[in-house]
Formats: sequence, C-alpha cells, structure tokens
Amino acid sequence: MSYCIVCDSCTDLTSEDIKRGCFAMVPLTIHVDGRDFIDDETFDQQEFLEAVRNSSGELKSSCPAPEAYMEAYRKADDIYVVTLSANLSGSYNSAMLAAKLYEEEYGRKNIHVVDSCSASSGQYLIAMKLEELAGSGMAFDEVVKEVESYRDSMETYFTLETLEVLRRNGRLSKVQAVLASALNIKPVMGATPEGEIIKKAQSRGMKKALTKMAELVGEEGKDLASKTAVIAHCNCLSRAREFEQMLLSKAPFKKTKIIDTHGISSLYACDGGIILSF
Repeated sequence: MSYCIVCDSCTDLTSEDIKRGCFAMVPLTIHVDGRDFIDDETFDQQEFLEAVRNSSGELKSSCPAPEAYMEAYRKADDIYVVTLSANLSGSYNSAMLAAKLYEEEYGRKNIHVVDSCSASSGQYLIAMKLEELAGSGMAFDEVVKEVESYRDSMETYFTLETLEVLRRNGRLSKVQAVLASALNIKPVMGATPEGEIIKKAQSRGMKKALTKMAELVGEEGKDLASKTAVIAHCNCLSRAREFEQMLLSKAPFKKTKIIDTHGISSLYACDGGIILSF
C-alpha cells in the first residue's frame, strides 16, 4: 500500500527531501501591495523580501483551496497531511474540508490531517516523523496515533529582527511594535500547545535574544538528548549557524538541522528571523 505526505508550503522541506518522492506540496499565496507570490518552486526569496521592504500596504497570505488538497489526495492509498497551526491560517480547515469532499465524491479513504500547532521547522519535524513511521510499513491508524503524540511533545520558539509584519497582520499592537523597534527590543516568542503565539522573554539586540532563546530551551526542554532540533532561518545562514552553536552549548540535542524558509515562513519570520522546533 502506498502513502503520500501532503504538506502546505509553510512546511519548509528541502529540495533533497522533495526528491525522495513521498511528499506533495500544496502552495499558499502571499499578497504584497496587490502583487501575488505563489509559494511554490517559482518563489524567489530575495525578490520577495525586497517587495516586503518596499511595501506600504497589504501584506497577507491566503490558504490553498480545498480543490488543491483534493488533487494531492489522489496520489496514494494512505494520505497524511501537515498544515500550519489552525490558529494562524485557514490551511488546516481547507485540508479538512477537502478530505470530506473527497470522500463524498470518490468514497472512503485513509486521510489524516495533522494540525501542526506550529509552523515552518515544526511542520518539518512532523513531516519527517511521518516519513519515518509510514516508511517503516506501520499501519495507517498506528502512524496517526504516533504522529499526534509526537506533535503534542514538540516545542517551537522564534525571535525576529522586526515585528512589522506581525503588527500589520494584527498579531500585536502598533504600540508594541513601535516600542520594540525604537528600543531595539527583540522578543523571544513561543507557542501554546494549541499553536497560538506567546511572548516568553525579550532582550535588547538580536544576539542577546538568541542567547536567551538558547538558555530557555536548556531550562525548559525535556529529553533533549533524544531529540532533533530544526533551525529555520530567513536569509541569515551565518546567524543560524551561530545560534546552532549557542543552542548546543545550553541544550544537548541528539542532532541539529538548519533549513531555509520558503515563502510563508519568510513572510512572518522576515529578513533575519530564526525559528526553532524540537
């Protein structure tokens, strides 16, 4: 029996991952001052970041239509879906509606949609776990049980160079964003178990914020020696590598991996942002 892992495009898979053939990507669309950027293989991060820097109006994204998910659901017998947190995007709801519509049109099928309760590197970890489990020949229901438990054990932290996009998307007040910018304050953010964004700490300057994030992981993380930490970066590989060393000095992870953000993650992380999941 074949399987396919369907991911919305905030799952920042590498080109090497996609070449393995078990993944299908469903793109979101980003709107910048009336211009659309499709978050697929045509996405150009440098062109996009320049457009964001020069924008003064609309900065938002739209989730895939159910029909896009339905097309991906045709690819295999067992379908596992990884989406952005349902508290951040309509992608999860669209994938769920697509599953219902697919079954109404074609009959019952093994389709399970995982609300990542995260984004970017968190979605990446879930996709890798699904590949490991499904690739081992595990039965569909067991894969679902194991991956949901894995999702519930995950943590996501991030710190950003700028809060402007979050402000313009209603994630925080203008006063908060202006004060943070004026005082060079960089908040260390996290997520609730339901996938809502919360502030965990703050520091002045990006390097201090990243140091604080590494310290928090070392203090709050559980069973780190058995876990993989995935660091997603937006256009700042050297910073990601520096943070990786900070992290390993505070938290004894079994393995670390650095990945690039694609379109949706680049929109919210902004130029210079770092996202960590484990």
